[in-house]
Amino acid sequence: MSLFNWTSVSYYEARTKDAGISHNLGWDLGPEDLIHIPEHWLIYPAPPKSLHLLLGMIYVFFFLASIVGNGLVLWIFTTAKPLRTASNMFVVNLAFCDFAMMLKAPIFLYNSFHYGFALGATGCQIFAGMGALSGIGAGMTNAAIAYDRYTTITRPFDGKITRTKALVMVLFIWFYTIPWTVLPAMEIWGRFVPEGFLTACSFDYLNRSFDNRLFVGAIFTFSYVIPMLMIIYFYSKIVSKVFSHEKALREQAKKMNVESLRANQQQNAESAELRIAKAAITICFMFVVSWTPYAVLALIGAFGDQTLLTPGVSMIPALNCKLVACIDPYIYAISHPKFRIELQKRLPWLAINEKEPDTQSVSTEQTTGQQITA
Repeated sequence: MSLFNWTSVSYYEARTKDAGISHNLGWDLGPEDLIHIPEHWLIYPAPPKSLHLLLGMIYVFFFLASIVGNGLVLWIFTTAKPLRTASNMFVVNLAFCDFAMMLKAPIFLYNSFHYGFALGATGCQIFAGMGALSGIGAGMTNAAIAYDRYTTITRPFDGKITRTKALVMVLFIWFYTIPWTVLPAMEIWGRFVPEGFLTACSFDYLNRSFDNRLFVGAIFTFSYVIPMLMIIYFYSKIVSKVFSHEKALREQAKKMNVESLRANQQQNAESAELRIAKAAITICFMFVVSWTPYAVLALIGAFGDQTLLTPGVSMIPALNCKLVACIDPYIYAISHPKFRIELQKRLPWLAINEKEPDTQSVSTEQTTGQQITA
């Protein structure tokens, strides 16, 4: 039977016979598909069709939001000369990763609207491979953006990254990421398997063999712990630097008996330290919220109590990972003043009305704040 021909009589009968009788996950699959599914999921009842449809509709929203947002970022940043800077190469790479992450959504949608493992092992490998490549790539790109902001703000005269250095860093990100996709895809170390409602796939975190546990520990360290520590370290240094700079300015102003050394103090409702602290906290928070649940899920599967991992519970962390792919372009790019200026030039019907920046009197604090949100 062809799994792609959902109108075939045999497929229709398999889905409609014994209507109303409770079945376990994978009840309608043949041996050629069951060998790819961890036994852990097969002991749970199949979810109602309404849950499949609900998840499918959520993914439709994520898919559209990500494709539009990241598509605009890729279009504007690669075609607008003022935005072709070394720092923005990381923003483009992040948008590409997020764009690729949601390109796999049609596989999930097909499975969801067919209530199970409809596209089989081939669709599963494509889905999980694209997820690993884009997810780990996005995490390391976030770390690279944090490093770029750190060097630019803490060493404004000699810390600016050149195009060549930025290109080398982007290439390193992909060399760093690719092995974590190739190894499980070829089942050299680890493997990709269905999870949850059998409509999504990821690396196998349920196998308790020594080799697989070592793989889970390694991918947890290299794809989550390392970029997390880099992001926290660099942004904490940025906040510390800005707070120290603000304190020095206030002390100097006090010695000179003036209210502030900034020429446009009255024009700024917030201090530079508050704006930068908000941006840094937002970026760290997004990474933690999006990837920590999945990291914890994998650790529980490999080393903890697997009874905690029901199909429904396992689908929630997967949704978090997809959500960040929708939000990233709005945090890193659409809030960028120069990006909005270019966007309103090309799509005036959006009525953005972004004003051209005033370059006559730009203080150090303003520049610092813009570099954080660039």
